Amino acid sequence: MPDPEFLLLGEPLWLEFVNTAHLPPAGSEALPDPATYLRWTKAVQLSSAGDTEAHRAALALRERLSSIADALAEGRAAAPSAIEAVNRRLGQLEGREQLVRIGGRWRLRFHPERPPSDLEAIALSAAQTLANPLATVRRCPGPDCGLFFLDETDNQSRRVCSRTRCGQQRGRVERRRANRTPVVTDE
Repeated sequence: MPDPEFLLLGEPLWLEFVNTAHLPPAGSEALPDPATYLRWTKAVQLSSAGDTEAHRAALALRERLSSIADALAEGRAAAPSAIEAVNRRLGQLEGREQLVRIGGRWRLRFHPERPPSDLEAIALSAAQTLANPLATVRRCPGPDCGLFFLDETDNQSRRVCSRTRCGQQRGRVERRRANRTPVVTDE
């Protein structure tokens, strides 16, 4: 059952995190203090120290990830400094590469020695999206929205963050436009 305190759309973890920066409709901050950040990490099944330093580090990473999401949604390359922030977090993961058989083929996979921290898991989620050539990050054009989402449809046709949030409104507008009767004049 979704957590009623936080708006979670089922997007990759890093986009859910980025979307906490400017919640619609007023653009409010969803993680204003360490206690709220701790509750959010629990809502997305992560663990965090929940102290002031963890909160400060989370907001700093979120700022970098937001710039990546903006760049991807606008078709630009992400800033090297933002990619470096992701790589710094990934560099903290301890583990080893292992050869595993997946779908009849051998693949090299990283196996961590411990579960990733909250920020490592968020950075890993961003890296997986960036490494996926088929992933398209979009910004919802819905009125008073602007949330980021990942379009994974075969034909890249997803246009809104969620059918229940912005999709119904968009559908109504498009049906209204289609049902308009053209004005005919006698000339």
